[in-house]
Amino acid sequence: MRLLHTSDWHLGRAFHRVNMLGAQAEFIGHLVTTVREHAVDAVVVSGDVYDRAVPPLAAVELFDDALHRLAGLGVPTVMISGNHDSARRLGVGAGLIERAGIHLRTDPAAAGTPVVLADAHGDVAFYGLPYLEPALVKDEFAVDKAAHEAVLGAAMDRVRADLATRADGTRSVVLAHAFVTGGEPSDSERDITVGGVAAVPAGVFDGVDYAALGHLHGCQTLTERVRYSGSPLAYSFSEAGHRKSMWLIDLGADGSVTAERLDCPVPRPLARIRGTLDDLLADPALARHEDAWVEATLTDPARPADPMARLTERFPHTLSLVFAPERAPDDAGVSYARRLAGRSDQQVAQDFVAHVRGAGPDDGELDVLREAFDEVRADDAVREVAR
Repeated sequence: MRLLHTSDWHLGRAFHRVNMLGAQAEFIGHLVTTVREHAVDAVVVSGDVYDRAVPPLAAVELFDDALHRLAGLGVPTVMISGNHDSARRLGVGAGLIERAGIHLRTDPAAAGTPVVLADAHGDVAFYGLPYLEPALVKDEFAVDKAAHEAVLGAAMDRVRADLATRADGTRSVVLAHAFVTGGEPSDSERDITVGGVAAVPAGVFDGVDYAALGHLHGCQTLTERVRYSGSPLAYSFSEAGHRKSMWLIDLGADGSVTAERLDCPVPRPLARIRGTLDDLLADPALARHEDAWVEATLTDPARPADPMARLTERFPHTLSLVFAPERAPDDAGVSYARRLAGRSDQQVAQDFVAHVRGAGPDDGELDVLREAFDEVRADDAVREVAR
């Protein structure tokens, strides 16, 4: 069976105020063409279809167009909700849509109920595990601790239990939206840390033939059977080095996996340039970036006059301007943003405690901080669903 694995469409998302809907529509067209030209048997979409719980109307219309075009090909599609999606909204009409071969899996309780497709070699069971917010699904999976590994492990136990009841030779594919150990994150993914832990081990997917992952925006191979497709478009300058693509997966009669990367259309390349303003404007080696979306980091010791206006004369698609004067790390003039770069909300809170009283939080206080941040995250998730 030939599968096309994609994820993280983030329909409705902008890139530094640039409307990406046209590029997203181009990707949907490319997806449909790829399905047709490569004789794909099934499409899997591993979450974050939309960029937010209540997407703009134009994004909903694009999603509707994608569903109609995929259904028109007669190729089954299995998709799950991600942490950016409202699972309840995305799942509206799922039973009716399923008649057209579009299988929306947004209910955690149905983790062990697969979509079963068949080829010449027998059945392939597709298990859709939507994003599992630990605090919200802890009771459903009867786990003691609201943690990613616990709830995803319990969901996978249901998958393996169902698979054990099926005929010998039944192959299996799991769609999951999670941060798996070994994956490389980028700046455009929403933090899903719970209890101080964001990642789950790849071994949680043992026992299935292929795990089609979503959440991380870079295309990655964790094992031959566990892969991220990544997002089809770049959504932050941290993805400037990404090759945006989808996985074309051939699932053999014996469950063996053969994978090929298929590139996605690039609306405009990304470039990160760094140096003094005068150097950036004069360096001939930067000519290749003049048509790119640019993030410029200026290292001038003092902020130059009209930097954006001057930069856009040479780089008309400059979208982001960062000031990073070259100073010693402990220099009081180092910006607040630079000092916080790469630090989680909890780490910032711990630093604040240490700054105020001269010593960091003890183990008990760390637990209190973790619980507070987890409760806020869970409350935010509930509010998004209720909106």
